Amino acid sequence: MKSNILVTGAAGFIGFSLCRYLLEKGIKVVGFDNFNSYYDPILKRSRINLLEEISKQKSASFNMVEGNLQNASQLNKVFSDFQISKVYNLAAQAGVRFSLENPQAYIDSNIVGFCNILEACKKYEIENLIYASSSSVYGGNTNYPFQESQSVDHPISLYAATKRSNELMAHTYSHLYQIPATGLRFFTVYGPWGRPDMALFTFTKSILEKKPIHVFNNGQMIRDFTYIDDIVRSLYLLLFKPALPDKLFSKKDPNTSSSWASHRIFNIGNSKPTPLMEYIEAIEEELGIKAIKEFLPMQPGDVKVTSSNNDLLEKWIDFKPNTSIKDGVSQFVKWFRNYYKV
Repeated sequence: MKSNILVTGAAGFIGFSLCRYLLEKGIKVVGFDNFNSYYDPILKRSRINLLEEISKQKSASFNMVEGNLQNASQLNKVFSDFQISKVYNLAAQAGVRFSLENPQAYIDSNIVGFCNILEACKKYEIENLIYASSSSVYGGNTNYPFQESQSVDHPISLYAATKRSNELMAHTYSHLYQIPATGLRFFTVYGPWGRPDMALFTFTKSILEKKPIHVFNNGQMIRDFTYIDDIVRSLYLLLFKPALPDKLFSKKDPNTSSSWASHRIFNIGNSKPTPLMEYIEAIEEELGIKAIKEFLPMQPGDVKVTSSNNDLLEKWIDFKPNTSIKDGVSQFVKWFRNYYKV
């Protein structure tokens, strides 16, 4: 009987955090990651080492496979060997700015790799596919807060375009092959074990080293910062709530968040948009150090505001992210000081 859960991107920030939660619940997990050098592979290895420690302590089943989503035969072997029943696809080439420098990496991982995931889900009759999309799909929209029913046909970065492509690809496979698939539009996830390329990590590191922090658009940015534990809790609950066809769906007046197929799209944010300068103040307060700020213009592909309407997700899983910025930043700084012995 198939019972293993596959988590791709298991060495990444969200993937690792989810694996940790699942193992503590006694769920059998198979991790898959290529440990690429987009950011410090040592941090990724440390995450996996911790997962292996937890699996021993909890007598839980954890198997880690190193490989690339682009390698279809390798991916299929994982599905076959471990009798995968459900899939979290959290592997992706992340980062809006990096997509301007290395677009091919996004096509390889986010398009080719995701197609291979879908093909494997079809072949092995997966019961539930949950995959990462992004708030970046809202592109140039300025109607806040963002709702899943809004048009997302105007991306402003290749990263965003690949994530929107994932949503369309997943819908197609749900329609053709009855694969229950749920896409999650993540809004600026942060917290312990976070990505070194993201603001909280870079700001904390620079402030402690008494180096300037880069504040884009002269600080006139607003983000719906979402704490990692809230993300993980939502992902866990979705494991038991696979997408279902929307019986009220109208092809004459289509709702972009649902379908006649077993495919759903949900925002997942904190629903409390925070000005960037307030976020920096929270970091300064926790560190007890004032940041040296270097104000810079807006970066290509970036957006000024993200704001999430979470109503659909809350109705679906009866849970709403609720961690405050103060508490979330505090937990990250404690982890950062401990991990880097600062």
